[in-house]
Amino acid sequence: MSEYAFKSAGEIAQALRSGEVGSLELTDHFISRIERYDEDVNAVVVRDFERAREAAKQADDAQANGHASGPLHGVPMTIKESYNIAGLPTTWGFTEFKENIASSDSLTVERFKQAGAIFMGKTNVPVALGDFQSYNPIYGTTGNPWDTGRTPGGSSGGSSAALAAGLTSLESGSDIGGSIRNPAHFCGVYGHKPTWQIVPPQGHELPGQVAGPDIAVCGPLARSADDLALALGVVSGPEPLEADGWALQLPKARRTRLADFRVAIWATDDFAPVDAEVEGRARQIGDLLRKLGATVSETARPSFDIPLAHATYITLLNAIMGASMPKEQREQFEAMAREAAPGDLSPEVVNARGMVATHAQWLGANNHRERLRYAWRDFFTDWDILICPQTATAAFPHDHGPFNERTIEVNGAPQEYFTQLFWAGVITEAYLPSTVFPTGPSQSGLPIGLQAVSGEYHDYTTIEFARLMADEIGGFVAPEGYAD
Repeated sequence: MSEYAFKSAGEIAQALRSGEVGSLELTDHFISRIERYDEDVNAVVVRDFERAREAAKQADDAQANGHASGPLHGVPMTIKESYNIAGLPTTWGFTEFKENIASSDSLTVERFKQAGAIFMGKTNVPVALGDFQSYNPIYGTTGNPWDTGRTPGGSSGGSSAALAAGLTSLESGSDIGGSIRNPAHFCGVYGHKPTWQIVPPQGHELPGQVAGPDIAVCGPLARSADDLALALGVVSGPEPLEADGWALQLPKARRTRLADFRVAIWATDDFAPVDAEVEGRARQIGDLLRKLGATVSETARPSFDIPLAHATYITLLNAIMGASMPKEQREQFEAMAREAAPGDLSPEVVNARGMVATHAQWLGANNHRERLRYAWRDFFTDWDILICPQTATAAFPHDHGPFNERTIEVNGAPQEYFTQLFWAGVITEAYLPSTVFPTGPSQSGLPIGLQAVSGEYHDYTTIEFARLMADEIGGFVAPEGYAD
């Protein structure tokens, strides 16, 4: 059974359809791997093995009777802890929600089940899904399978770690500040941040919440680009309140050969510098594409003011993060925002303004966001793909100190922890799709992933680009130490 640990979900589904293997056999195999390897990684923190085995038996019976239920029939998988699965806790890492047991499945879980998938459990997250690391007081710390002393990313860190270690076949995360893309980059897997709202968020919320927040999305992580396309096809579509009047029709990929792509390379930026090795990898991808015949530019950029664009994102992000902020903390941010000069775009002032934004101020940020969407639309009229970093460095060591004291080392110098939000945020605020794909290891042996970005609703363009890149440079590679 060892050959199935790192196969794609699509390959596993095909093996099930052909009768090469059974669902219960596969489910038991992944469960045994979780029990064997997850003590050090700590990725699959909510386990539902007995119900998974029962569902697998039912899948095998249905298969035997010619009643396979969909493209993932009998495929065992896991999902981020923040999604509701009936009968399991949904905590987002908050101790006060430790006993919060979901009464129904989230819409994403429901759609995966309708496609035939089987859930073995849920994977770890940081508190409030608000970190580039994945640790919380309920479930502890998740390590990166490439080096368990380093972060697997966040907030879908358990998702990416489980995939990299061969503990599951498919995953789904969520992303507001790189929470799908950052873990994919750190763990050497694939992650897709969809165009906003094409994957409904119902059932991915804390108790009392119904509406999904602005700019946040749900989307898949996997070990191949093909699996991203498969999963996106399963979970995307109109949300229930809009289904009577709206239909989703995503366009096919713009190109089918790398030689035909028009690609802009944004390798680094003075506003948010990245490590020389990450920058160099983006430029290497550009050089490869040129050799293949693609049209490549390292200077093409969308037409907008970068600091203002970032300030807009931080306002939109912190308006969400600050919605349930304690009174004393809110008063501190209000004082900082009130005392700052009107044109001050320093990080601490922008952060404070976002945390205490009034509805009128949010509307102002939203209006500028619409201008950014038009600028990106114009940019992607001339270019099919933008290649850019996701995060400034490869996976860094665990750091659970206060947020305002954390730094990461970039080119030998400390950089403020949240500076790296720029690369996720400039894509997120404009609702753009982005696929993070692995590009190979750093000199220290840690994965480096890059973003492939395209225009709104051109999700299959970014996924197809990532698939084609794997044909040239290779795709997912399993870390050492996880073979049966």
